[in-house]
Amino acid sequence: MSGSRLQFFINISTSSPPFSFSLNPPRPFSSFLIPFQRVKLFRSTAEATLFVTAKAMAELVKHKESGVAAAGTTEGGKLDVEHSRTFIDARSEEEVLSGIKKEVEVGRLPPNVAAGMEEFFWNYKNAVFQSRDPAAAKIVLSNMAVALDLVLLDVEDPFVFQPYHKALREPFDYYMFGQNYIRPLIDFRNSYVGNLFLFYEIEEKLKQGHNVVLISNHQTEADPAVIALLLEKTNPHIAENLIYVAGDRVITDPLCKPFSMGRNLICVYSKKHMYDVPELADTKRKANIRSLKEMAMLLRTGSKLVWIAPSGGRDRPNPVTEEWYPAPFDSSSVDNMRRLIESSGTPGHMYPLALLCHDIMPPPSQVEKEIGEQRIIAFHGTGLSVAPEIAAAGEKSEEVKDAYTQALYKSVTDQYNVLKSAIHGEQGLEASTEGVALSQTRN
Repeated sequence: MSGSRLQFFINISTSSPPFSFSLNPPRPFSSFLIPFQRVKLFRSTAEATLFVTAKAMAELVKHKESGVAAAGTTEGGKLDVEHSRTFIDARSEEEVLSGIKKEVEVGRLPPNVAAGMEEFFWNYKNAVFQSRDPAAAKIVLSNMAVALDLVLLDVEDPFVFQPYHKALREPFDYYMFGQNYIRPLIDFRNSYVGNLFLFYEIEEKLKQGHNVVLISNHQTEADPAVIALLLEKTNPHIAENLIYVAGDRVITDPLCKPFSMGRNLICVYSKKHMYDVPELADTKRKANIRSLKEMAMLLRTGSKLVWIAPSGGRDRPNPVTEEWYPAPFDSSSVDNMRRLIESSGTPGHMYPLALLCHDIMPPPSQVEKEIGEQRIIAFHGTGLSVAPEIAAAGEKSEEVKDAYTQALYKSVTDQYNVLKSAIHGEQGLEASTEGVALSQTRN
């Protein structure tokens, strides 16, 4: 899927010069890592998906006809130009694809964005059809019409993300748009959640005003939607209130922005790409300082749930064995998060969380600088698991910091292996262990 990037957890840099602000922050950061099995779905699931998506489209049309920009400007103002109805009026696959060409011809779409949109359509169609759902064609048309319309809307009137972005839920619900788009890609009959009782425990801590950080591996651009979909029935508060630290690509790539707009984000510039344009490096560092200040202020208010991946990027398979595994964690990144929590003045907790969903949108084998990587999309089972909190308090020696990071990483890896046995090993619920009790939340 060219350009469809939801890569949320990356290195950020605020080094040179150091920063400070009056919120009792931790020491200056040197880095901060945040960031086909085919089965037939139940017909009722397909019908529900179509109903919700169709309703979302109707709401989008209504708001556009009233002159309100669904994506909007930072002030939620009106569009300066009349928005094209090419995609929301499309009634067939042919009309969608010809609409892309039409928008290029009239000058509303840059050719490179149009090419990405067309590849976006075909890859998504192929993946949804893998589910063998009898309503697959309708699902693809409905979801892609909305997705491409939102991309076009943002090209016409670009949305500007603030350092702390709250998910846009009205007048158009971007959160539900993302949920409905990824939902048909998940084989829920082959998906599992580990230690569901701990997610209830986390919700209780949030109700008590505590902060919770999920130390996680990072698999795909769709991670936020996968987590939310696996928990939306049992733990909707977690599903809808997670805060992600997002790299600059997911808030600038036109094919990705509509998905990012539906998530709660702390927006940063990646350390890996800090010097891609040397003259902008200082501006990026200053922007990161503002974002970290937002993070500190949020944690001081309590009841915040943050998901970070201290690996600094997506997991990738071993080049020799081709086996997937969580990428190693960086101890300085884990310690930076610990110090942020402890300096907030609010009780905080760090839980190790494992995620398995790489089959849906596997990353390229190598890290790429350029936006627009080709994506293979598939219908597949997914897994999510959380283990008991691993506490860390006070200043630590480098050896102790490394040991703490390794304890978190080992827990994530152990949980990941259980999920792999359940999904890829086809053991299902029988893959449960003493430390990971699997359940299915969508049956």
